[in-house]
This record gives sequence, structure tokens and C-alpha cells, in this order.
Amino acid sequence: MVTVTRETEHLRERMSRYLDEFLERETAKLAFLGEDLDLLRDTLLGFVRQGGKRLRPAFVHWGHRAAGGEPGDPGDEAVLAAGCAVELVHACALILDDVMDEAETRRGRPAVHLALAEHHGGRDWRGDGRRFGESAATLFGMLAYTWADAALLRAGPHLTDAFEVLTRMRTEVVGGQYLDLAYAARGASGPAEAARVATYKSAKYTIEHPLHLGHAVAGGDPRLRASLSAYALPLGEAFQLRDDVLGVFGDPEVTGKPVGADLRQGKHTWLTATARERAGGYGAALLDHVHDEADVAAARELIVTTGALETAEERIMDLVSLARTALDEAGLSAEVVRGLGELADLATRRRA
Repeated sequence: MVTVTRETEHLRERMSRYLDEFLERETAKLAFLGEDLDLLRDTLLGFVRQGGKRLRPAFVHWGHRAAGGEPGDPGDEAVLAAGCAVELVHACALILDDVMDEAETRRGRPAVHLALAEHHGGRDWRGDGRRFGESAATLFGMLAYTWADAALLRAGPHLTDAFEVLTRMRTEVVGGQYLDLAYAARGASGPAEAARVATYKSAKYTIEHPLHLGHAVAGGDPRLRASLSAYALPLGEAFQLRDDVLGVFGDPEVTGKPVGADLRQGKHTWLTATARERAGGYGAALLDHVHDEADVAAARELIVTTGALETAEERIMDLVSLARTALDEAGLSAEVVRGLGELADLATRRRA
């Protein structure tokens, strides 16, 4: 269990309040939706608000501090605005990812597209409910994507640099998501391919780009970005590896997803790719056909017996060590080193 400092908890609270106020302002502009505005509130706003960790805005905050920003200075709202933008991009990515993966749950609740399909099914509406749910979820995801721009407009005098970072972040997320689809379609997804997908689909937008965004908002020295990346890139990979492990071995009561959800969805992660590579044809066949609880149990046993789980845990430790070494060598203040060290623990020792 990772201990969260009062400063981190305070940041979460401030970020959640800012995000709530922003969402209310933007939602008011959609009053023309009439009775359907309630549906948007229940699904999209509910989804954004229930994302409790606020890890990415925390990296924005410490990127700002690393670049010389101080809490409470005139750039403080800019940091919250940038954090809000990142959370909205994150919401969009998760909603669309669940549509593409045909996922059933997210954060312990029905995935957004299924919640919308259920809404359709509970009324005497025409057409296919699932198709409606997927289409509406795509639109709501794109609305969150659009709202990220609106949030960043409050990012202060360094708006152009901030938009450059946000644009690159979103470009790489889309590219990573496409690689995930393409590799799966081609049946070519070994550990190297899985690592590349993880880097661009998740790791960089979770840690590196939020740090760079905070740095940009503060108008930081461009040379500092390389030091931040030296910390962020191995940590981002470790974060995704932890996500892979939790997707297979996590406690459903904590992760909010069914046991072995990633296995049932056939996700090609570094963990499963390593097990597949080591187990040969039998292992590949087993991992490619996981349907019921017995299949999940067999796949989990395979991952353990091939040593893939142990190797993943060792790699997480090695990557965190690399990140901490880069942090120690970056020439940052003791307070920033402490803050980013705490985030390294939160990112890689989490249970959900």
C-alpha cells in the first residue's frame, strides 16, 4: 500500500473541484440537447468525475514545479487547466478504447457504450441498441477530446507551447491505438511490438507528456525536458507493465474489472506476449482462446510457469530504478525529487 502525502491528496481535491466547475460551464452550453442533456451528464460527466487517482494532473503539477513554478503563483490556474485537459484526453482515450475492445466494464461500472446501449434498450427507440451505444460513446469521447482544448485555453501566457505538447500527446495516443489494432489484425505482436504499443498508447501520455505540459505552462528551460523524459520514459513503461499485471492478476474488487478481463479480451500485452513466446504453439493457442473461468485460470498458470510474471515484476523494478537514477541526476530541488519519487511509487505499486 502506497502512502499518499497530504500535498498529493490536496492536489487531487483541487483538481477535482476545478474539473467539476469546468464540466458544469461547458455542459451549460449544450442546453439545446433538452432532455438528452441528462444522459450526457449521467454518462460522460459521471465517467470523468469517477476517475479518482488524478495521476496525470499530478505529473502536470510537478512538471510545472520542476520548471520553476510555485504553488499559488499567477500560473496556478494554468496548471489546473492543463491538468483538466489531460484528464479529458484520458477520458476520451478510455471510452474509445472500450468501444474498440468491446469491453464490458470500466472502473467497476458498465463501459460507457454499454450504459448508453442500456439506455436505448430501456426505451421504445428504433434501431440497434448496441450500435446506438457505440456511436453515442464515440461522440461523447470526441466531446471530451474537444473540451480538452477549451480547458487549455486558460493555460496562461505560454499557451502556444502548451498546445504543442497537448497536440503531440494526442497524436501519439492515436498512433499507438492504431498500432494496437494493426498488430492484432496481422497477428504480429511479440514483446517488442507490445512494448511499442504500450509506449505510445499509454506510457508517454500518462507521464512524459503531462510533465512536459506542466513544464511548458511554466515557460521552463527547454533543456530540462530531456531530464524529465529520462525519468518519465522508463517510469511510463513500468506503469504500463503494472497495468498489464493487474489486468491478469488484479483483484476485481479493486480494479473494477472482471477476473482476467485482459485475457478474455485477447489483449496483446508485454506480459502475455512474453508468455506466448516462451510457451510455444500450445501457449499461443491457450492465450488466444480464453473464454470462461477455467480458461482464465489456465492462462494465468501458464504466465506464472513460463516465468513471464516474475520477469515482468523484475523489469518493473529495474525500470523504476532507472527512473529514480535519472531523477537524482536531473539537478532538481529536493521537494520536486520527493514529489516525483512519490508519484513513481503511486504509478507502479498501485493495486488498480
